[in-house]
Amino acid sequence: MRDLPAELSNGPFTRDQALEADVTSRMLQGQRFVRLHPRVWCARDQVMTRADTVTAARLAMPDRAHLTGISRIQQLGVDFGPSRPVRFVVVGDLHLAVDGVFLHRTKKLPPLDGGGGGVPAAYVAFCARARVIDAIKIGDWLLAQGHLTTNDVLARASAELWRPGSDEALWILEHLDGRSRSLKESETRDVRAFAGLPTPESNALLDLDDGPPAIGDLVYRPWGLVVEYEGRHHQEDRSRFTSDIDRYARFRASQVPYLQVTQERLDQPRMLVGDVFRALRQLGYDGPAPQLGERWRLLFARVSVAVGPRDHRRHAA
Repeated sequence: MRDLPAELSNGPFTRDQALEADVTSRMLQGQRFVRLHPRVWCARDQVMTRADTVTAARLAMPDRAHLTGISRIQQLGVDFGPSRPVRFVVVGDLHLAVDGVFLHRTKKLPPLDGGGGGVPAAYVAFCARARVIDAIKIGDWLLAQGHLTTNDVLARASAELWRPGSDEALWILEHLDGRSRSLKESETRDVRAFAGLPTPESNALLDLDDGPPAIGDLVYRPWGLVVEYEGRHHQEDRSRFTSDIDRYARFRASQVPYLQVTQERLDQPRMLVGDVFRALRQLGYDGPAPQLGERWRLLFARVSVAVGPRDHRRHAA
């Protein structure tokens, strides 16, 4: 049995590509290949990555269908959201049912770029269905990575208010902070902000007694408190782990109070809010206690719930 051609062993391919590599339709029905979509195949031992899943979906769709929403954003490198369905946008009707693919039909395509739908348009589409906390996290990440600006979102959403997600994207803008360095830092900030606690500075410089300034994940400067998110990568990356130990030693030497937040604590957001509130109180904070009512619950609802029903808005759907 001859080896598979390289172009067929490294990811999904079409029937036409197989024929060009001297692999016939009958051979594709054998044990060495798996049919992913109509006219799209891969080698049976292919370990499908998220990128492979998108590639396979793209091969199954016509050229006039373009990646959008979270699928387009994932192409930029963010590790968030499901691999399926792969989301595409297309003008007009396209009666094509492909497993693991969702088609958004529109009367007018948003601006495109080399990867599909433009990033601002993809973010607007994402906001149409996203939870508030997820829309903030992804928005922060896109800003921090330089993939868009708040003005980009404002211009795209304002230009076509009829498009699903436009009102949602406009609503979410005031909650974004491009200084956040990770999705988890954004989440750590959000759960406190929506509980009514003061807003911290993201990744702010701190003057310490010895040596150069250090950076704190979330800094409550009026009270001197630093809140640090400790993700799993902090422990798995030994250089990062050692750097963190050294930084915390400098915090202690300079008498900078800090609170470490683990993923396990972030999974219990009510308790996390209480931890931060008590730490602030010990440092002189005399503001209101956290409010875990309607605004707090909104954080875990869709942005569309915060905006309200479309038929109550100022423009037609």
